Amino acid sequence: MKKQFATFVIALAAATSAYAAPQTYVVDSTHTFSRFSYSHFGYSTQLSRFNKNTGKVVFDKAAKTGSVDILIDMKSVDTGYATFDEHIQGEDFLDTAKYPTATFKSTKVVFEGDKPAKVEGNLTIKGVSKPVTLNVTSFHAMPHPMLKKDAIGANAWTVIKRSEFNAGKFAPHVGDEVRIDVAIEAIKE
Repeated sequence: MKKQFATFVIALAAATSAYAAPQTYVVDSTHTFSRFSYSHFGYSTQLSRFNKNTGKVVFDKAAKTGSVDILIDMKSVDTGYATFDEHIQGEDFLDTAKYPTATFKSTKVVFEGDKPAKVEGNLTIKGVSKPVTLNVTSFHAMPHPMLKKDAIGANAWTVIKRSEFNAGKFAPHVGDEVRIDVAIEAIKE
């Protein structure tokens, strides 16, 4: 009887650890966008985005841990105006010839209940890395209704100063503070 009980406990522990194991999700680049907004001479808030984002997310709901690793193709900037897309890729701003990508690598995921509330990490733009905190405004983990695979999705935001990333031309007239909003969806590997 003791042997059967020990076998049951070992099997239960193995099943629990398998259930609680971290799951890796691949970013769905057709539904993941990094957007940015800033004040343009105080007249308006300009909205633009990067069309190509890739990466991985690791999520363990039971252990309340996770990680985020995102690569942004800076040449995919989309301001809605081709001439300005070229201008913003120049040396004074994104300098995409020298720095074609930006990255975000998490260092910590802070949970509230079963869901991530904040993702702390390092944002690297133009070779400059700075710590940032992404504030998560929504998060869902569930089977994808069309793909029939587990999926996660979230929205998050942060604010940076572009001058801290050597992209401060025309500041403060063109806002130094830039809000970054991220919409991400990822599918389990």
